[in-house]
Amino acid sequence: MIIFRYLIGEVFRTQLAVFLILTTIIISQRFVKILADASEGDIPGQLVMSIVALKLPQLAVIILPLSAFLGILVAYGRVYADSEMTVLHATGVSEWYITRLTLLLSIVMAILAASVTLYFSPWATEREYELLERVESDAGFFSVVPGRFQHTSNEKAVIFVQDVSRSGNQLARVFVAQTLIKNGQSQHAIVYAESGSVTEDAQTGAQMLQLEQGRRYAGDVNSPAYEVTEFGRYQIQIREQEVEQRRRKLNALSTPALMQETSAEAVAEWHWRIAIPLSIPILTLIAVPLARVNPRQGKFGRLLPALLLYLGYYALLIIGRSALEDGKIPAQFGMWWIHISGLVFGIVLLMQQRSSTQRLRAWLVGRKLADNQGVSK
Repeated sequence: MIIFRYLIGEVFRTQLAVFLILTTIIISQRFVKILADASEGDIPGQLVMSIVALKLPQLAVIILPLSAFLGILVAYGRVYADSEMTVLHATGVSEWYITRLTLLLSIVMAILAASVTLYFSPWATEREYELLERVESDAGFFSVVPGRFQHTSNEKAVIFVQDVSRSGNQLARVFVAQTLIKNGQSQHAIVYAESGSVTEDAQTGAQMLQLEQGRRYAGDVNSPAYEVTEFGRYQIQIREQEVEQRRRKLNALSTPALMQETSAEAVAEWHWRIAIPLSIPILTLIAVPLARVNPRQGKFGRLLPALLLYLGYYALLIIGRSALEDGKIPAQFGMWWIHISGLVFGIVLLMQQRSSTQRLRAWLVGRKLADNQGVSK
């Protein structure tokens, strides 16, 4: 039990550290991109953290198998490098026993990964679609950035707002520039108002910018004459109709809804969702023997070839998914051939250090030497 707690604790702490580091790196890159979109006015600043949070389940799908794989390599690599594993083997702890212990933890992680891929990730993707649709449909409320010239949603005017209320629908000191067609001639109009708000037609989805207490200057730029109109209330259409619903990708479908689909793309998406949790125990069988290093190599001695092997396995999954989508692989085959190949490879690596395998190898070598001696005589 002491050995169990020690080994599981080492692997779990390392896996958790790798997961947090990789998540921080990747989410920081996504955060910078989302923040850039917010600074450009494409999305409101108050929704940045919500969008980042909805990205987390999608990122966890990618990070969980890699963190499980690297955690085993680094943790057991240190145990081997510090000669602790040599002591454990001397006291009767076999590599197969260590593999069984690690598989218990990998099964727990596979269940966690399955909950992410089958439930949380599709749910988060759907919520992200809904959030972005809300941003587009409420463009007048959300996309106005104080202190910046911006086009309206229908690209027919340029608006500048000095201040926006916290609710996002009350504007202060509004400047609007328009180009209008009057009597077949182009006419420019500039409107300034002390305050304003955005209203929406419930039937058509059109949005109107309603300005109060201001002035309107209109005229031809080639003519010195212009009109000045003072108003108490003035309306400008900033969106002509309701924004259409975004086209959903299959990764936004819930798992029960996905299983009802019969297209090749749906089959590929289903196999991808179950491939992530299935890959964790398979990668565990590969990682345990690959973590075997001698003290002179150090704990990172086999990290590079192991990473290349992981990338190859992940690339095969991507290729298999693409082939399923294109119909090049029958649906009943799915990605099972990749999982079976990885499982066989992991078992072969484990069997190399088994005493029965070593005895068989020694017997084969002795048989070959004996045959060679018999031929020489």
